[in-house]
Amino acid sequence: MIRTVLTDVQWERIAPLLPGKRGDPGRPGEDNRRFVEGVLWVVRTGAPWRDLPDCFGKWFSVWKRFRRWALRGVFERLFRALSHEPDFEYALIDGTIVKVHRHATGAKGGLSNQAIGSSRGGLTTKIVALADALGNLVRFVLLPGQRHDSIGVEPLITGIEFAALIGDKAFDNNAVRAELNERGALAVIPSKDNRKAPIPHDADMYKWRHLIENCFQRLKEFRRIATRYDKTDTSFAAAIHLVAAFLALQ
Repeated sequence: MIRTVLTDVQWERIAPLLPGKRGDPGRPGEDNRRFVEGVLWVVRTGAPWRDLPDCFGKWFSVWKRFRRWALRGVFERLFRALSHEPDFEYALIDGTIVKVHRHATGAKGGLSNQAIGSSRGGLTTKIVALADALGNLVRFVLLPGQRHDSIGVEPLITGIEFAALIGDKAFDNNAVRAELNERGALAVIPSKDNRKAPIPHDADMYKWRHLIENCFQRLKEFRRIATRYDKTDTSFAAAIHLVAAFLALQ
């Protein structure tokens, strides 16, 4: 018997937020719950779409629907709707590297257009994420693996107010510090070893950085997040949003 993960209570919160309900424009979707469980099964196990068990429907139909919803931003909206109100006493920022499987190559436009980078370590994608003071995911961006973490700062903090930003040495950047200073936000960022005049930081507050590492750890318990198999950044981002939405219900 195939294990499913959504409880009835969780589904009651998800169901009204999805397209294809009765009364929605167009043709009603076939069993949204079975479809979402099918996508979660693939993302959780890391299995190829072709190996999707028959109880979730025909694999190609489920994959096509996943791509359609990904392109329409359905999973991102689901994540936004289910996320808790962020606690921005302070914000946390960090990046994590994800190995890219060779099956994820071949999309139109080349690797870099799909947030895939190539280096001596192989193919990688970088997830740079912003979390609130409780370690809950708020936003993320995808970058080619060799790009610097600090590139992701601006799109992540735009339009968000917080009292302090906690990040590791990768975010010790003059432009980042200038932006935080202009906002009146405290930079809780250790100085890089090559900075001529090290800038002090709040060491006690910095200890809370482990919360965003825990956030990445929870996401990567799903094997298609720990390793990227999706050719397009749209599909990979959709998988992350779906997992984050599911985790928000825990």
